[in-house]
Amino acid sequence: MRAVIQRVSKASVTIDGKIHSQIGWGLLVLLGIEDADTAEDIGWLSNKIVNLRIFDDAGGVMNESIKDKNGDIILVSQFTLHASTKKGNRPSYIKASKPDMAVPLYEKMIEQLSADLGKNIGTGEFGADMKVELVNDGPVTIVIDTKNKE
Repeated sequence: MRAVIQRVSKASVTIDGKIHSQIGWGLLVLLGIEDADTAEDIGWLSNKIVNLRIFDDAGGVMNESIKDKNGDIILVSQFTLHASTKKGNRPSYIKASKPDMAVPLYEKMIEQLSADLGKNIGTGEFGADMKVELVNDGPVTIVIDTKNKE
């Protein structure tokens, strides 16, 4: 799994002109799923997201997590995170999982993130044409790949 985690002052997902999910202060997480992903990846990544210390403490130091701050999360599936641009100018998405494999993993990630955060999270809609808006706070953007746990 590959995630782009953005600290936001607000974010929303609009589908067919209607707001599907909306948060104020929190995290917008874009998630790419590949066939090699497992329940272990889901657990590890969810734990990392909710405990990542990228929010300011009282002293202005990034030392608190979304869980510490009782913030909100929107999780959006985005297969293009697994784009390969090695050959030519047209990206290949061969590593991205097809819907029959990706949808169940995306749904399990929603459940795991909600459980780890202790409340429901916002989502996109798998396969939909979504308009994602955000105001990146900081800006703070972190990229995590469960296959390269650095």
